[in-house]
Amino acid sequence: MSTLRGRGRVEGLPEWDRCAVMGVVNVTPDSFSDGGRWFDTEAAVKHGLELVAQGADLVDVGGESTRPGASRVDEAEELRRVVPVVRALAAEGVTLSVDTMRARVAEAALDAGAHLVNDVSGGLADAAMVPMVAATGAPFVVMHWRGFSEDMNARAVYADVVGEVVSELEQRMAAVVGAGVAPERVLLDPGLGFAKATEHDLVLLAHLDRLRALGRPLLVAASRKRFLGRVLAGDTSAAPPPARERDAATAAVSALSAAGGAWGVRVPEVRASAAAVRVARAVEAAR
Repeated sequence: MSTLRGRGRVEGLPEWDRCAVMGVVNVTPDSFSDGGRWFDTEAAVKHGLELVAQGADLVDVGGESTRPGASRVDEAEELRRVVPVVRALAAEGVTLSVDTMRARVAEAALDAGAHLVNDVSGGLADAAMVPMVAATGAPFVVMHWRGFSEDMNARAVYADVVGEVVSELEQRMAAVVGAGVAPERVLLDPGLGFAKATEHDLVLLAHLDRLRALGRPLLVAASRKRFLGRVLAGDTSAAPPPARERDAATAAVSALSAAGGAWGVRVPEVRASAAAVRVARAVEAAR
């Protein structure tokens, strides 16, 4: 089957004829990716609009860092960060995702105009999340997750990373659908960098076909992550380049993911990945 035809459609979201590009707006002071550059509401809204102008199909707004070792913010602060940005971008007609593990934040963002809930815990962090998603009918990203950021590195233990991630995602998807979320509104994310070492992330990227065999659209989030820094460093004794110097590597993953049939890629720098997915589409069409 053509990877273009096999990406899958998500009920409740626009349909693109190629891999979608999800731009990232981190409304946080401690993001590993951008160091809090968009923490101010006005700056975050401006940045979201810039991402759309650069080729983002949708924008993912988050108010809590999920980098390894990050501590959680309280719910009131997360609401304060996220909702005004979502409301302002929605007023501009932007297709929006909210990146949160809290049901109340997700619901408030949906009320403010968000279209998609992107929960890195797949509904495990907050027992109210899945019932809320089911009740609202929002599309839902279920990511492979083994625990909170504080100790997730200790959970990166696998005998067969692809088999275990596929199995754990399958179980989580069944639980989410069993709790009332429509299967045609579920997306899956292998969780690159979450309880994964560099070798785990690379093997998962090499086997996107096995993840796609679960039958739901696949979101791939390389997002300047540390495995890219380690690949670029080469020699393990060398210091990896800082996050903001990993955009070319992120775009390479976007091209590979698009060629591998991913529904979408989540990236902090849009322009290069928007070009990458379009080239991948043109090559696939030429086949």
